[in-house]
Amino acid sequence: MNTPVPTTPLTGADDFRDAMALLPAALTVVTTTDDEGRRWGFTASSVVSVSLDPPLLMVGLSRTSSCRDAFLSAPEFVVNVLDDRHRALARTFARHGVDRFAGQEFAHWPGTALPVLPDAHAAYRCLRHDVVAVGDHDLLFGAFAGVNARDPGTPLLWYGRTFHTPR
Repeated sequence: MNTPVPTTPLTGADDFRDAMALLPAALTVVTTTDDEGRRWGFTASSVVSVSLDPPLLMVGLSRTSSCRDAFLSAPEFVVNVLDDRHRALARTFARHGVDRFAGQEFAHWPGTALPVLPDAHAAYRCLRHDVVAVGDHDLLFGAFAGVNARDPGTPLLWYGRTFHTPR
């Protein structure tokens, strides 16, 4: 039996934001380069695995992001999973109107110009697989092209609108 889908939200944006603050999420910095070699990146907590065959992940990208055009046209990107020591980096990459890469220690993914955080908890190189517009975000799907994992550290989580680490 099919249940009709409501055409209007059952709750408002503020109520939804409050509810989602109760859902812990890993913090990442997603990076790419544009056709002119400029580096782009943003902090994301909306990153999930979506498929094993083929291996795909999804990143939520706000339509108002200054990085949007670069990510929609870039053929590949890197998801850098942040460690506890990356709190300041997460804040920087969440800010608007600043050079997010200034003073940061990014390297290049081997064989590419893609910016990668060398001391990330893990880094995933992805080929852009698809982009789907949903609500006020674009869902960027990436096909796994490589992983760089280091010794396990303490992952950085976003919960209750602040930083946390697992105990």
